[in-house]
Amino acid sequence: MSEQNERNEQPEKRDTPDKSEHRLRKELPEEVPARAPEPEPGPEPRTQEALTGRQRLVKGLWPPRVTRAQLIVAVLLFGLGFGLAVQVASNSDSDSALRGARQEDLVRILDELDSRTQRLEDEKQGLEKQRQELQSSSDRAAEARKQTAEKEKQLGILAGTVAAQGPGITMTIEDTKGTVKADMLLDAIQELRAAGAEAIQVNGVRVVAGTYFTDAGDSVGVDGNKINAPYRFKVIGKPQDLEPALNIPGGVVQTLEKEQATVTVQQSDKIVVDALRQAKRPDYARSSSQ
Repeated sequence: MSEQNERNEQPEKRDTPDKSEHRLRKELPEEVPARAPEPEPGPEPRTQEALTGRQRLVKGLWPPRVTRAQLIVAVLLFGLGFGLAVQVASNSDSDSALRGARQEDLVRILDELDSRTQRLEDEKQGLEKQRQELQSSSDRAAEARKQTAEKEKQLGILAGTVAAQGPGITMTIEDTKGTVKADMLLDAIQELRAAGAEAIQVNGVRVVAGTYFTDAGDSVGVDGNKINAPYRFKVIGKPQDLEPALNIPGGVVQTLEKEQATVTVQQSDKIVVDALRQAKRPDYARSSSQ
């Protein structure tokens, strides 16, 4: 009884905490240890000692940072240097070739250079000669045009197709009695031409090489144009020659005065002959240069 009572009084055996914890660990997955948070990147800690100027320069230059522009410049400089090296090498080769050439070769080279120089000089002289010919021909052409224009003016004055002005005289014949005839006026024209008259105009009619005078009752006809007294002559020429030619003894003035006409001659520095004639094309005459 006592033993049974001791068993009954003895407490029941239970699992210890170590065994239960071991059983739970078998049932649960393994624990993963938590990672510690990584520190955020921040500014590098400053060195305790300050860098020197040389160290900063080395740090800035190395490692090198090559840009596209620097690469292009480097390639160009390389090409330039290579071209200069090739040129120097070629010059050195030519110089060495000349140094090693024979005397006969050097003489031949000099002869070729002299021949080339002579050809260039001949070509230069030929071009200069052509230039001078062109200049002289252009000058001659300009002079010919100038002379042609001047000749045209002179012929126009003689033909009466252009107006003229210059020194000369004005002769006025007063004929109150109607005794002046066509032949007297024609004699006056002949005297004036012989004295060097270059342009003559009578009462608005231009006198030319083919001018003719006719009597028309109490008046006179000039190339078919009727003119009346007083007869006024405008003459261009040297006044010192024209006036004495009219006043010579037995000349035009004395002849007209015998016919009871009054003649007045006046010199002038400017006489204008502005009566014009139309240029008439000859029916039969042609230039011999055609």
